[in-house]
Amino acid sequence: MSTIDVQVPGGRSRRRSRSLSQEVVDELSRRIGDGLLKPGDKLPTEAAIMRELDVSRTVVREAISRLQAAGLVETRHGIGTFVLEPSGEGAFRIDPATVTTIQDVLALLELRISLETEAAGLAAARRSDEQLQLMRQALDAFLAALEQGRETIEADFQFHLNIAGATGNRYFVDFMSYLGMTVIPRARLNTAQLSRDRQADYLQRVHREHEDILSAIALRDADAARAAMRTHLTNSRERLRRAHEAIEAR
Repeated sequence: MSTIDVQVPGGRSRRRSRSLSQEVVDELSRRIGDGLLKPGDKLPTEAAIMRELDVSRTVVREAISRLQAAGLVETRHGIGTFVLEPSGEGAFRIDPATVTTIQDVLALLELRISLETEAAGLAAARRSDEQLQLMRQALDAFLAALEQGRETIEADFQFHLNIAGATGNRYFVDFMSYLGMTVIPRARLNTAQLSRDRQADYLQRVHREHEDILSAIALRDADAARAAMRTHLTNSRERLRRAHEAIEAR
């Protein structure tokens, strides 16, 4: 199945943005392969890469996510992104560049349902007030972007990453960071268009589901947090599944 274009404000396809991301991936991979960046070396900052390669912050973050998925780098929060030692053959990989079809995104959502449902429960039991505030800030950023017609993917991912952080288990954070913004379905597919919703209506529904998750975590209700997260991710999966069935029936 061919890749489905995603439209952004102004009608411009995200295919160009993905192409730019791949150019950044290729350049940083070349430097790693040539030994200009060695295992243990810290990558230049996002701002430095943006200036040098004349790309946006979103493009840089997408490129870093792909490099993480390829096992070339790892991001240590609050410190930076570092080059990894070459890994052996057969290591587990999810390459964001290959998550392009409805089937791919559905499979990733199934993985997320099992992982993030438990993460939400643990976050409700273990979160600090500061971590709760970070989740609140992410949802405020999501709503602000929605109301201003800007992209909401980064704020959406940050909310889910903050929940992973509140589990107190670094492996949840590592795995979510490894997947990067690939975990947000509309980063790969025009989910509103596929489900025949207006984009604003679709994102308002996503926002309400996020608020339900946050409310349960704020109340330290682990069962309710698990249920809210499962509902949120299952709704995403079912909307895509129905869209996929409709396309296949044509």
